[in-house]
Amino acid sequence: MNSKLLALSSKIILRNPSRMFAVSAAKLTKVKDEGFPDPLDLATGIEKKEMLLRLAGNDDPYNLKAIKRGVGTKDKPTLIPSAFEARIIGCVCEEDASHVKWMWLHSGEPKRCFCGHWYKLVFKESLVYE
Repeated sequence: MNSKLLALSSKIILRNPSRMFAVSAAKLTKVKDEGFPDPLDLATGIEKKEMLLRLAGNDDPYNLKAIKRGVGTKDKPTLIPSAFEARIIGCVCEEDASHVKWMWLHSGEPKRCFCGHWYKLVFKESLVYE
């Protein structure tokens, strides 16, 4: 039985593999002097809207970047942009704090954090949410 197995395995190992290899003439041609197409021409959907917003100067279309606190008084609260009527925000009350205090912020009514800083939600329409 071992000799049959050995004979069969040697046939498989020594057989020349017949792999197909095809070359397309289109892939062998050089890239034209025009270069690659513009990524804006290739983009569609939300990706294209994001690219157009970045070209228009809006580098944060989803309002995800951290907002630096302003004066933060009741008369002049830090304005928080949102495309919705409510948003959850986090406040790092002290510079060396290792935790964030989270709270819900609703449009129209300023809210005070535990540290005494005031925030106010401001509706900001964005093309991404259309």
